[in-house]
Order: sequence, then structure tokens, then C-alpha cells
Amino acid sequence: MGRLNRFQRITQQRDFDRVYRRADKVWHTPWFVLFYQKGSRYSVAFVAGKKVGKAVARNRAKRRLRALFQERIAEYRPGSYILVAKAAILDVEYAELQQAWSKALERSGAIQPSARRAVRS
Repeated sequence: MGRLNRFQRITQQRDFDRVYRRADKVWHTPWFVLFYQKGSRYSVAFVAGKKVGKAVARNRAKRRLRALFQERIAEYRPGSYILVAKAAILDVEYAELQQAWSKALERSGAIQPSARRAVRS
């Protein structure tokens, strides 16, 4: 499993706003939203608002998003990634999240073409 070391964390509100406004691709699933903006550097943020639940639930949702993100970390194109958790992320099986994540990456163009692999099980 890869590490997030090569990714810079998005922490400034202006950086969030830039990605939200200028994202090349926005992909919605019932469990999360992926914002992807092409760029020359790697940056990432994991977001869970108060609609997800109290602090423990929000932290669990962000841990699930980080785990999904790290599974295929070597395949990502340079750019900014923001993953926003929805409340339903806490109630779904992890395997279903993995399928949705793979589909979101492929449809958004956020992975290298040579890295694309079959999603079907």
C-alpha cells in the first residue's frame, strides 16, 4: 500500500475554493464526491462535514476515504484531489466503496491510462 508522502495536504480555504470552482472532473457517488483538478503537483484533502455525524463518525468516514485513496496511490496523475464524504459512507461495505472508487477514477481521468485495470469481479 502506498503512502501519502508525495501528496501535499490541501489546508488553505483558497486552495479548496480553487479546486471546487475549477475542477476538471467532479464525480458523485452515493457515498462520496471526488473533485479532481489537473495540475503539476500532487495535493489531496479528505472532507467530512457535520451532516456525516459527530466527530467519531466524521473521522471514520475520512479514514475510509484515505484507505481507498492509498490503495491505488501509484497510479494517480498529478493534480489536486478532494474527496468529500457523504453520510451513507458509514453504512456501506468496503468492497462496494472500492468498486465505486475505481469507477470514479477511471471516469474522471485521474489515473494513468496504463494503470487502468478491470473493475469487474
